[in-house]
Amino acid sequence: MGAYSFVDLLRHAFLGPDAAKRAWQERPLKDRYDAIIVGAGGHGLATAYNLAARHGMRDVLVLDKGWLGGGNTGRNTVTIRANYLREESIRFHAEGLKLWRELSGVLGYNVMFSERGQLDLIQTWAKLRDVKRRQSTLRLAGVPFDIVSPAEAKARVPILDLDEPKRLPVLAATWHPTAGIARHDAVAWGYARAASALGVNIVQNCEVRSITRAGGKVAGVETARGRIAADKVALAVSGHASVLAATADLRLPIETVPLQAFVSEPLKPILSCIVNSPAQVYLCQSDKGELVIGGGSDPVPSYVQRGDFTTIERVTAHLVELFPILGRVRMLRQWAGAIDLCHDTSPIVSKTPVEGLYIDAGWGSGGFKAIPAAGREFADLIAKDMPSDLIGGFALSRFERGRPLYETAGASNRD
Repeated sequence: MGAYSFVDLLRHAFLGPDAAKRAWQERPLKDRYDAIIVGAGGHGLATAYNLAARHGMRDVLVLDKGWLGGGNTGRNTVTIRANYLREESIRFHAEGLKLWRELSGVLGYNVMFSERGQLDLIQTWAKLRDVKRRQSTLRLAGVPFDIVSPAEAKARVPILDLDEPKRLPVLAATWHPTAGIARHDAVAWGYARAASALGVNIVQNCEVRSITRAGGKVAGVETARGRIAADKVALAVSGHASVLAATADLRLPIETVPLQAFVSEPLKPILSCIVNSPAQVYLCQSDKGELVIGGGSDPVPSYVQRGDFTTIERVTAHLVELFPILGRVRMLRQWAGAIDLCHDTSPIVSKTPVEGLYIDAGWGSGGFKAIPAAGREFADLIAKDMPSDLIGGFALSRFERGRPLYETAGASNRD
């Protein structure tokens, strides 16, 4: 795991795996830390790195019940974009795109960020009205986003079929040129390597079973290896954020559902951008030639990391209708992530009513693209105990105040 020089590779070849230099260290557990982060995925590792790099907090522990990056960070379709509807979402993800462009240089590790652009196919009149509204909002925010004709969409994606009658014909499309993709495991490894070099301890295969409190404040966590104390505990997990929060008597407005994806056999280059038919199917082509394909989330709440065949059938039917040339392409593998959804489909990045407990969750299908910005802003919140303007709208208190942040531009929407 990690990046090796040519000399390292030769040493590994002749002396065996024990000679390889580890990209991050797993140090013995201590009884107490300044801060504990639950979740060694992109968000948890990015938060730990920023706590150490920006705030000098080196006595930080990151815990994960499985392996590093083995949750939703390794179970997504790596799309990065900023073409949202709400001002809070647009500002956040536009800042995130800037951070993605610089991330390899900051971490000293190639995360393989590639700016490809995203084409959204508009197939209903209601969606066309929606994107006209979104175009005006994005223009005010300075984010490039244009409505184009079906012919222009076909010019960008020649394999798109516009000739045969469709159940939902392509009425128009939108073009978001700054969207891109990155290598998901490289993101996790890069942050882990950089955080570890600054003294952060990353411990895998150590399940956090509950959050402990004393006098109404956070006291630490109870793990599979015993109790560990800390004055600050941050949840950066997906799929079980509400379960862990409940151990601290905190109820979160989150529903967990599976979101599926699958990968085709490698093909010669046929797709230069990301293509999305909202709530139906989206796809891009990886550097290895595989088509990475996803759709809307499953309809039934569940914590399992597998999907149902009904969703696979539905997504595949939409795929072949739009791209008949792919009808005989073989699929290699399928997976699902357990995503957390708030009812307004916006995330929670916030302090909680439990002193010392912080939460970064509820990203739906947008968690991967949010990693650099969420890691920076969440770390600032933990260190300063005060949210920045960039995440102020994502506070948990918005539900108490009756100010939900309805975001209709999320890929996980089931409307």
